[in-house]
Amino acid sequence: MMKARRPEPAEICHNNMRFLITDRPTDANLDKFLQDLQKHGVKDVVRVCEPTYSKEKLSDSGIRVLDWEFDDGSPPPPDVVQDWFNLLKTRFTEEPGCCVAVHCVAGLGRAPVLVALALMEAGLKYEDAVEMIREKRRGALNAKQLTYLEHYRAKYRLRQKNGGSHGCAIL
Repeated sequence: MMKARRPEPAEICHNNMRFLITDRPTDANLDKFLQDLQKHGVKDVVRVCEPTYSKEKLSDSGIRVLDWEFDDGSPPPPDVVQDWFNLLKTRFTEEPGCCVAVHCVAGLGRAPVLVALALMEAGLKYEDAVEMIREKRRGALNAKQLTYLEHYRAKYRLRQKNGGSHGCAIL
């Protein structure tokens, strides 16, 4: 029987923001995961599912792992949303164009919903944010998460005042 192939990490870029959406690594494939993170210049990994690997190898490589677990299939709780925006405001102000990784179990629900929120806070409409993510991560976001995003009212906390575009262009 063939082993199921893991999907490649999906890089989502908008203005000076870069995100890497991945599925969950384990200690067995952590070296490959670390290579992917380094290839994309990731300094922060947001883990929104239960831990399946030790943080030590990543932290020894200068990558911080933040544990903000929330229920599978659900929208993120307000404290996770606030922590997410605080991280992004700090990180993208200090290092425009850097990359923040976020992962859940399959990289199809919890991780993409956080990236969609960031895109909406940066000024994208709900439909455009979802389309941008689904172009790179087919099957992302379930009906409950889509409803949450559709009703989410952005406060534009991540909108660029200078319209600067650092790093990545989507063609």
